[in-house]
Amino acid sequence: MFVAWRDLRFARGRFVLIGSVVALITLLVGFLAGLTGGLAGQNVSAVLGLPGDRLVLQEPANGEPSFSGSAIAPSAVSAWQDTAGVEVVTPIGIVQGRAAQAGDRSAVGVALFGIAHEAPGSAVADLAPDADDSVGLSSGAATDLGVSVGDSITIVGSRYRVARIGGDAWYSHTPVVALSPTAWAEVDRRLGGDGEATVLAVSGAPDWDAAADRTGTWAAPRLTSLTALETFTSEVGSLGLMIVMLFGVSALVVGAFFTVWTLQRAGDIAVLKALGASEGSLVRDALGQALVVLVAGIGVGIVIVSVLGALADDVLPFLLSPLTTVLPAAVMAVLGLAGAAVALRTVTRADPLTALGSNR
Repeated sequence: MFVAWRDLRFARGRFVLIGSVVALITLLVGFLAGLTGGLAGQNVSAVLGLPGDRLVLQEPANGEPSFSGSAIAPSAVSAWQDTAGVEVVTPIGIVQGRAAQAGDRSAVGVALFGIAHEAPGSAVADLAPDADDSVGLSSGAATDLGVSVGDSITIVGSRYRVARIGGDAWYSHTPVVALSPTAWAEVDRRLGGDGEATVLAVSGAPDWDAAADRTGTWAAPRLTSLTALETFTSEVGSLGLMIVMLFGVSALVVGAFFTVWTLQRAGDIAVLKALGASEGSLVRDALGQALVVLVAGIGVGIVIVSVLGALADDVLPFLLSPLTTVLPAAVMAVLGLAGAAVALRTVTRADPLTALGSNR
């Protein structure tokens, strides 16, 4: 990489410029990936925190199953409980409403989950209260309501005591408040519902398809069931499209830069080939130069993303993890090298006679 290092030393301004562009694109991709992960978490973390091997929703006559439109009849609950291979069936009610600190007129939006205290352990089940006049709050709900254990809150005109405060759990961007099934059914009827469970958390190893067909329901693993959240697919899809487009821009920018740069080095490359340099060594020289610029630019971009992500965590739903830092950085490096590889046509097609003046 003699020629590559020489160019990096003597044309620092140009390489700092392209490195800055790479760092900026990495910053945009990493920050958007972190924001996408944070928004997705605030949309689905409560669903991922439900117990059971599969989640069961009502199969509608038309359209796709959805959490907002699902209502599991008691007969369907009994049918699942009587299905061979089923170990535990946990009916769970979900409805969005508003809650306020007792005596306070200002209310905040919350997701009300009705789940039995005896349900198998999970992030949401651990919030379930053991009395009808008590509630369990996620950390986000406790923060928004400004309450602690022992305080009271009001939901649809009824007062409940805060029995416990658990971890982070969100449903459609609203924090989770857990009630007993009886208390939840009463609240759901006041909000215009019928008090029937929204979803069943089923554990065991039955014939899932046969049981779903027999009961007129839809059973899916938790990850697959996320498609039944109306906002999840559109939200993540739109942000994901932006990330893909930024990846494409990065490949084009890096590829264009090194194409132009390699064209400017055509004379040097021809001289090296005339002196006996192998084609492989020249390819390694060009790709090595691109890799150095990419690593430097991507490294700076990821550092900035990590710092800004840590600072923004208190005000934005931002997910800072290897999935939103290391993975985008690796994809950026691969796409950048792919873009730079376009410039190798100049290296492989350079004619040594050009260096000897045969074209003059």
